[in-house]
Amino acid sequence: MNLTSEITGEVELDGSVLVLKRIHAHYRLRAREEQREVIERVHGMHVSRCPVARSLIPAIAISTSYELVS
Repeated sequence: MNLTSEITGEVELDGSVLVLKRIHAHYRLRAREEQREVIERVHGMHVSRCPVARSLIPAIAISTSYELVS
């Protein structure tokens, strides 16, 4: 299996300070179609189990998506 990701962030002006408000992670996985069920299960829970994401979530919205590539 091969994994790459593209992470984007959105900032907004809060007074005179730029503040990170949203992060989106898009994963590209090289995997077999029969692995999709496991990938979906892991994708559905990984943000809630990630220490960094859990630390950021109170202040920053985090979203994720993925695609399987051959």
